[in-house]
Amino acid sequence: MQTINRFLYGPTPEERIRTWQTKLRVESRRLDQEMRQLDLATNKARQTVKQLASKGDIKSARILAKEVVRSNKQKDRLSVSKARLGSIGIQLTQQMAMLKVTGSLQKSTEIMRLSNALVKLPQISQTMREMSMEMTKAGILDEMLQDTLDMEEDEELEEEADAEVDKVLFELTNGKLGETGKVGTSLPTSQVLEEEETEQDMEKYRQQLNALLS
Repeated sequence: MQTINRFLYGPTPEERIRTWQTKLRVESRRLDQEMRQLDLATNKARQTVKQLASKGDIKSARILAKEVVRSNKQKDRLSVSKARLGSIGIQLTQQMAMLKVTGSLQKSTEIMRLSNALVKLPQISQTMREMSMEMTKAGILDEMLQDTLDMEEDEELEEEADAEVDKVLFELTNGKLGETGKVGTSLPTSQVLEEEETEQDMEKYRQQLNALLS
């Protein structure tokens, strides 16, 4: 009988909730993995920023520092998004409890709010759109998700990149901020190859971060 009902009417509300919760856990693990990759790439890039700053190549250091700042911002977004996925999971558990009392799923403005925020994250936007359509049919949501992307302010990013480099310079000069920036642009011949290797590292880590942030 259950097989016939499932064929005629689709999954039961309980089955739908369990399916959504499984999807949420899968996406949460994906975000964890991406945050770990960001951490690895960011740590390597930050070491290269220090090397560049110690050689007085402040221009290159600031370029790579901007990528580090972008990476930090992205990790913050991923962390917040993971928390939102968890909150939706809690809301669905409450829906399961209410289902036993009322016999039907209830509309939820909280799930709507969280889903609207999550659909803006490219990594999980497709999953959230699909889930929102299913939840709308199930009666939990009654509006379409808004997927307008938030744009970063270049000026704010530039200021934070400057702060990142200043922080590195502070560490390298034992508090004598900015003195490294006074180093001449010409390096001894013995340091030329080392400088070229550092610049190659900078470009490599910049590309790695861009790939993770795109």
